[in-house]
Amino acid sequence: MKGIKIIKKEANKLRKILINEKQLCTEYKVRSDDNYVYFPLINNYDTTLINQLESEYNIKTENYDFEEAQYRPKNFMDFLDDKISEKDLEEIRKSFDVIGDIVILEIPPELEDKKKIIGEAVLNFTKRKSVFYKKSKVQGITRTRELEYLAGKDDLETIHKEYGIRFKLNPSTVYFSPRLATERSRIVDEVKENEIIIDFFAGIGSFPISIAHVKNALIYSVDINPEAFKYVNENIKLNKLVGEVIPIEGDIREVIKDLPLADRILMNLPGTAKDFLDIAVNHLKPGGILNYYEFSSDYETVIKRVKDIASPRNIDVIDIRKVKSQSPGIWHIGLSIKIE
Repeated sequence: MKGIKIIKKEANKLRKILINEKQLCTEYKVRSDDNYVYFPLINNYDTTLINQLESEYNIKTENYDFEEAQYRPKNFMDFLDDKISEKDLEEIRKSFDVIGDIVILEIPPELEDKKKIIGEAVLNFTKRKSVFYKKSKVQGITRTRELEYLAGKDDLETIHKEYGIRFKLNPSTVYFSPRLATERSRIVDEVKENEIIIDFFAGIGSFPISIAHVKNALIYSVDINPEAFKYVNENIKLNKLVGEVIPIEGDIREVIKDLPLADRILMNLPGTAKDFLDIAVNHLKPGGILNYYEFSSDYETVIKRVKDIASPRNIDVIDIRKVKSQSPGIWHIGLSIKIE
């Protein structure tokens, strides 16, 4: 096939031109020897451009033998060539969540008419079972979102694996974020043996089960969503636990009066956890740990809020961190704080 032979010291310049002008044939491998590099050209290459390059670099287009390339796409965008315009490709958000064998996408409103094409591309790239896209934000006291089927098998129940733990769930009926895996691991490391812990907004039990998987602790897993209660019970059975997880369905405001004072309270509901701070502070043992989460642009606001509620008790900030980005300038902040 037709190709260009060029001395090595000039090869990188020529490579960039061929790539930018889409003249390099990616179905075959670029060759090289001690002195030269050989670039394969596409079948219908631009003769005017190639003639200019021949003149500029004092090279000649000739027939060479090239080895066929085994192409491996780097992201799902590679499956969208010629199906979506270059401008639209730039608009597609390249990040997505993978929960078990389900992929959940974000697609800009202006590309909604191309959602099926995008879904098929993601399915082909990830090799997962199903692709859905987010039709709504997480909403309501049950923390659910609307998901629309795009490609693969139309089935939302899955088992997500994380640090040797299995979580069964339906992401349209319960809240779960795979992006909190590192945060869950961090909290597990904080917990000491024999702690009594209450998770105010436990969902499917991802924090409680992660802790009980390796620590001999007693964790009350509370959530108002009956679907979350169903799945936490199933997840307890799915995993070998060192500690004990007690699932409770109900509003923490009502449930708390029947629970013992805690060594640690988890409050991963960053949008509204502040409305429950007084309940949490009053239910901690002296010297207990509060793992509190809030959406905020800075650390000071989060610390001050807890300090004001805890007053006149003294507080000791163990750690404060940005868990993940929520929106431009706003972070999902995690605070670990001891309340004396």
